[in-house]
Amino acid sequence: MFVEERHALIIQELKENGRVKVKELSAKFKVSEDLIRKDLALLAQQGKLKKTYGGAVLVKENVHREFATQRKSINLVAKQKIAQKALSLIKDDYVVFLDISTINIELAYLIAKSDLKAIIVTNMLEIVNILAKSNIRVIFIGGEFDFGKDGFVGSLTIEMLKNFRFDLAFMGVVSVDIHDNAVTTYMANDGITKKEVLNISRKSYMMAESEKLKQSGSYKYANIEDFQGIITDENLTETEEKELLKYNIEIINR
Repeated sequence: MFVEERHALIIQELKENGRVKVKELSAKFKVSEDLIRKDLALLAQQGKLKKTYGGAVLVKENVHREFATQRKSINLVAKQKIAQKALSLIKDDYVVFLDISTINIELAYLIAKSDLKAIIVTNMLEIVNILAKSNIRVIFIGGEFDFGKDGFVGSLTIEMLKNFRFDLAFMGVVSVDIHDNAVTTYMANDGITKKEVLNISRKSYMMAESEKLKQSGSYKYANIEDFQGIITDENLTETEEKELLKYNIEIINR
């Protein structure tokens, strides 16, 4: 087997499983562990993976799309499908929090067209604008504008949140790292606000397209098991589903 072919197979396995181990690759390719370590070192120099103790992990994409306006039209069909699944969880008389999230924008459109008798609480401006044209009861949480001026975050927002208790919270994420057990966002103020919502919610769900498992954010605001579930699209790999289930959360993707 040529070196290039072995490297391509290593990258393929990384994409499928998220990580590789030197010992397993050595046995699979019938070469020495030292040779595999050299392969991984070269691929790391090329920026294709990140070396870890005993193996390597896939380098996650850091998309740097902090503004919701930059993200609204990306994966729109997947976002709409996720929003539809989230809508089915909302019952009459529920108090529901919609976090700053482009998927929650799609969920707000669905709620506005529904006959639900729920109370919607949000800190996102666009969600308020959508629901203001409906018969849905809406409570808006203020505070300090977030970095992208999409909504309000920080200490003032948290003070307003503290007296609430939510039946459901639908939370935006920048990335979900199934190996490092990390759920991230872009900015710290947004992260600490999201953390407060988690603390006061009976059930919280990550709203995340499957590609979010291959990206990275700047600020970890929760562990995966801090949520009761993840609502995503049908493109999770078998390995990703298996790893997520280790955190004892519900996966809603079909």
